[in-house]
Amino acid sequence: MPPTTESSAGGAGHAKAHDDDDGDHTVGMPETAHQISTDSWFQVGFVLTTGINSAYVLGYSGTIMVPLGWVGGVVGLFLATAISLYANTLVAKLHELGGKRHIRYRDLAGHIYGRKAYVSTWAFQYVNLFMINTGFIILAGQALKAVYRLFRDDSVMKLPYFIAIAGLVCALFAIGVPHLSALRIWLAFSTFFSLVYIVIAFALSFKDGLQMPPRDYTIPGSGPGKVFQTIGAAANLVFAFNTGMLPEIQATVRQPVVGNMMKALYFQFTAGVLPMYAVTFVGYWAYGSSTSSYLLNSVNGPVWVKAVANISAFLQTVIALHVHLLVSSFLYSCHPVSSSLHSNSL
Repeated sequence: MPPTTESSAGGAGHAKAHDDDDGDHTVGMPETAHQISTDSWFQVGFVLTTGINSAYVLGYSGTIMVPLGWVGGVVGLFLATAISLYANTLVAKLHELGGKRHIRYRDLAGHIYGRKAYVSTWAFQYVNLFMINTGFIILAGQALKAVYRLFRDDSVMKLPYFIAIAGLVCALFAIGVPHLSALRIWLAFSTFFSLVYIVIAFALSFKDGLQMPPRDYTIPGSGPGKVFQTIGAAANLVFAFNTGMLPEIQATVRQPVVGNMMKALYFQFTAGVLPMYAVTFVGYWAYGSSTSSYLLNSVNGPVWVKAVANISAFLQTVIALHVHLLVSSFLYSCHPVSSSLHSNSL
């Protein structure tokens, strides 16, 4: 069917597309050069799962559990999981609101609340992605510094130097892998690297926990310090499960798009959260209130094993950063270049 164009909050055209979920139902398809409805729910669920198990999970023992303790940390993680699942399912069900597919957050916000919401959502997503990507570069630098300290215990190389090196590596990787279609094999590597540092961190923490004397689990600090630590931990709870790009990711799911996205979300928030829970809880159990904000700095074990874990965390972070950058081109390009978010990547 030839596409028919109609206006939207963002000013983009829409083409009518058939929805396999209902034989008599058609939805407006925004005009875009990106491939839409190409991926299975399992592919999308797997990408969401690897997203929440990025190298950031190595910090949750120290940044969530230490400020909140056993009760606050466990309850907080479970509540954050349930609330995030509920919020994401609500957004997923609005994907075809009003007979149109809303493949970007700004499109959905503009459709419901108008032009101001469209513009403000666009701006907030820029800020969100900027902070996430900045955090990835800092995290990559921290992983590099951890490798350095395994072999040289001096202060010649400071953390800012490693952050600069990590930024340079990310830039070179972006030059070498300019399109999402070129990321297919790298996404598989990203999954492998995630498994490496999660398994190593879990195993070494568990070993240390069995061998170490009783730990102190009291919440450190006092007065205003505890308040700010609690606020920071709450922010980490919200960040842990949310990408800020759900409609953009959902755009790649095959029809029926809502039903398949629900399957992907249920997979993410059940089987997908188990590795994160495991490394977070075991890390805090092993080291108590002395747990580092980067768990691999706390573990004891063979130097080469810790080096492999840190190098894996560094490499996974470089790939994860680039995925976010390429997806951001999907978000913000008025005339996006042709590429697929996840198609044939697994």
